[in-house]
Amino acid sequence: MVVDAGVDAIGFNMYPSSPRYVAPALARQLCAQVPVFVSRVGLFVNASQAEVEAVCRQVEFDLLQFHGDEDNDFCASFGRPFIKALRVAAGDDAAAMTALYPNSHGILLDAYADGLYGGTGRTIDWQQLTGLALGKGGMVLAGGLTADNVAAAITLVRPHGVDVSGGVERAKGHKDAEQVRRFMRAVRATD
Repeated sequence: MVVDAGVDAIGFNMYPSSPRYVAPALARQLCAQVPVFVSRVGLFVNASQAEVEAVCRQVEFDLLQFHGDEDNDFCASFGRPFIKALRVAAGDDAAAMTALYPNSHGILLDAYADGLYGGTGRTIDWQQLTGLALGKGGMVLAGGLTADNVAAAITLVRPHGVDVSGGVERAKGHKDAEQVRRFMRAVRATD
C-alpha cells in the first residue's frame, strides 16, 4: 500500500517496546516484496550490538536508522549506511548535535519528548531548523507531520526528506491507506 502511494523508503521498526514493532521474520517477508528503488530501513532504539547483528542477518535492509542514545562509533560499527535520529527540543543546537555523527548518511530530526524515542505526534519548532545544512546526507524531518502540515514544513525547512508514522495511522501501528495517499500527494505537490 505505501509503495503504491509513492514512498521512497519504508521503515521497519525493530524496537520491541513500540506499538509499531515488526518481528524480524515478518520484516524479512515484507522487505522481500519491496521494489528495488524503494529503500528498506531498519529502525533500532538502544539495541545491543548482538541484537542489531542478529536482525541484520535475518533481514536485508538498505539503511539502518538509530533512534536511541547510540553514539557515532556504535552506529558505524555495522559497516552499513546509517542515519541517526536526533530528538530536538526548543533551543537545541541541531547543527552541534549533528556534528557528533560524522559517519551518518543523513540526520533525522524528530521532536523531543522526555523518555520517548519518537512516535509522539509532536512537531519541532520548524523556525529553528531553517537554513540548517546537515552534512552529506541532508536532513530528514519527522515529528507530528500529517497531510495537513507537511507542505508547510517542507516549504519552511526544505529537508531532503520527510518521515511519517503516526500522522498516517488510524490507530497506533495501523496505517490508513487514504491518509498515506493524502500525505504523499501533499509531499509531491510541494516537492
